[in-house]
Amino acid sequence: MLAEMGDERNSRIAYDNEIVEIITSLMPHENSNRLIEAFVGLLCEELGLEVKSTGSLILTRDDLEKGGEPDSSYYIQNESIVRDKENIDLETDPPPDLVLEVEYSRPKVDKLSLYAAMGIPEFWRYNGTVLRVYVISAGQYTEVETSLTFPVVLVKQISQFILQAKQDGQMSTIRAFRTWVRQQINESQI
Repeated sequence: MLAEMGDERNSRIAYDNEIVEIITSLMPHENSNRLIEAFVGLLCEELGLEVKSTGSLILTRDDLEKGGEPDSSYYIQNESIVRDKENIDLETDPPPDLVLEVEYSRPKVDKLSLYAAMGIPEFWRYNGTVLRVYVISAGQYTEVETSLTFPVVLVKQISQFILQAKQDGQMSTIRAFRTWVRQQINESQI
């Protein structure tokens, strides 16, 4: 079905065995996704981490009969392994280190079990108000306060910056976020 729909579509798909979910993004969804994407890039920059942003990379595991297209995905810890790859094959390549789903409505496919089955170490889910972070352990996700990838950041603060952008604008909020991240880094080094 993914092959027949092609790359020139504006919807994303997730499937888990016989359940298929087709999602079309609206402006609030895309605004939140792009802002969180900017925050992830800024965190990598400030922490001196390389990143390969793979966007809505189609993640499939035929052996599991599962697949999905997260809103955003990132290789950070495994960036050097996939740096020069044009195509990712989850049979031989590691999965992204971090995936993001912005879900303003209740999903039909259980993304926690979907991404856990694929072995994705960290999953971020934003529902329009709260950003939740899950890390994998023994094949299941546990919600955490601090990101595995960015341990200097308390996740609940990111939600506040996302909401702040609606009042102050994206660039003002990104600058404020950068200042806050630098403070967190400095405090963690004391």
